[in-house]
Amino acid sequence: MPVMFVLFGGVFVFVACMVFMIRLYIVVRNGKYCKPGNKGLITLLVVAGSGGHTTEILRLMKTLSSAYSPRFYVIADTDRMSEERIRTFEKSNHLLDSDTQFTIHRIARSREVHQSWASSVFSTLNAQFYSIPLIFRLRPDVVLCNGPGTCVPLCVAGLLLGILGIKKVLIVFIESICRVESLSLTGRILYHFADYFFVQWVSLRNNYPKSIFLGRLV
Repeated sequence: MPVMFVLFGGVFVFVACMVFMIRLYIVVRNGKYCKPGNKGLITLLVVAGSGGHTTEILRLMKTLSSAYSPRFYVIADTDRMSEERIRTFEKSNHLLDSDTQFTIHRIARSREVHQSWASSVFSTLNAQFYSIPLIFRLRPDVVLCNGPGTCVPLCVAGLLLGILGIKKVLIVFIESICRVESLSLTGRILYHFADYFFVQWVSLRNNYPKSIFLGRLV
């Protein structure tokens, strides 16, 4: 019984904190108390998830110009594949001619595959503990993500920068192409406070009117 009480208490605290952050962000989202980034080069933080998430985000990165520099990639500490794929991508991209233009950072993973929802509350709070100092140190202009749970604490940290009046950080979320009828859990969370929320299927656009359709009509 005490264990269940602690678990439900943790869930309640986490949900309450998320609701508070969302409501506070809505109040200041017009930028009245935020300092936007300087014009010119755009500092980009990219959240890469393992497997398909990394494949999709790197495919998207190919369309960006060299104005997005420097680039900070953030991956989970248990991700053993994404770092090499990111380095290979950066070296092969003809627009990017120097390894000094990008760095790779690791934080604790929010939720492992098949991890219980109750325990994921605590692992997400742990990831938040690592995300806030990282975001406050890097101070990106844009956070770009496409679904891995790791992006939630990073986006919350980015919102906190704006709430504190330090810097306005744009949150750009692109839902995975495999999401046809419903949003991922990460998407359902970030839908409420992402500055730009993209979907790749018309069915999602119809169900979530604030989203921006990025796919192709068929």
